[in-house]
Amino acid sequence: MTEHDPDDHAFSEGQGFDDPYEGFDLEPPEFEVDPDKVDPVDSRVVTDMLDRRNIPSDAVDPEQLLDVGLEYMHINRHEQAAETFERVAQYTEDDRLEQEAWTNKGAAHAELEEWDAAIGAYREALDFGDESEAQRASEDVSGATANSDHAATAETNLAYALWESGRSEQALEHAERAVEIDPRFAEAWYNRGFFLLERGLSEDALEAFDNAIRLGFRNADVLEEKARALEEQGEYDRAEELAEEVDEMREQAEQQLLE
Repeated sequence: MTEHDPDDHAFSEGQGFDDPYEGFDLEPPEFEVDPDKVDPVDSRVVTDMLDRRNIPSDAVDPEQLLDVGLEYMHINRHEQAAETFERVAQYTEDDRLEQEAWTNKGAAHAELEEWDAAIGAYREALDFGDESEAQRASEDVSGATANSDHAATAETNLAYALWESGRSEQALEHAERAVEIDPRFAEAWYNRGFFLLERGLSEDALEAFDNAIRLGFRNADVLEEKARALEEQGEYDRAEELAEEVDEMREQAEQQLLE
């Protein structure tokens, strides 16, 4: 948690392309531009023109557009990814896809260390989920709400972004919410443990780290934080054993990179 890692900001894997699928052109469509009003070489114009007033909703496949955003993430083009996810949220009529798009947009901004923008996107995902849930309740519609699908990821990512922004108390609050929404979300337990440990609550932090490990989130970072919590508890021998295991894991990872 103390080092920047692309895996710190979870994002979805998308729906995938059909097989076979029609080629998706990343280049923008051609527009008729009035040169008296707009400089044709101004690239910002394309973004301004790509809105509902110019492109009908049925001309856009939001799920395919989501996959394009994810591909941008995978090749570290995070600015383009953020713009693409915002387009998905704009065009889709699917509640869950819209929440997923906002969550992914937050992850893209987080990779750029644009913490305020990331926080805003995560809050959009969570606020949207709350509104959707309230609407469904008022309409007495059964079934899962959009809030249940990506809210845990949005909450745990929001906690990280708030921490990076220096708002540690709010970070713990959202980390708590993440595990309440999805008790089987291992990364959320890890984040909760980290924030608890930062506040000196090492016993509660140990429990959270153990939950993360039991759920399969066993890596050098979580073991290192658990060792730190054990030291706070005075269990120096166990802490030293974990520290040695962490060193071995990182040496193996470095060796794999060299190979």
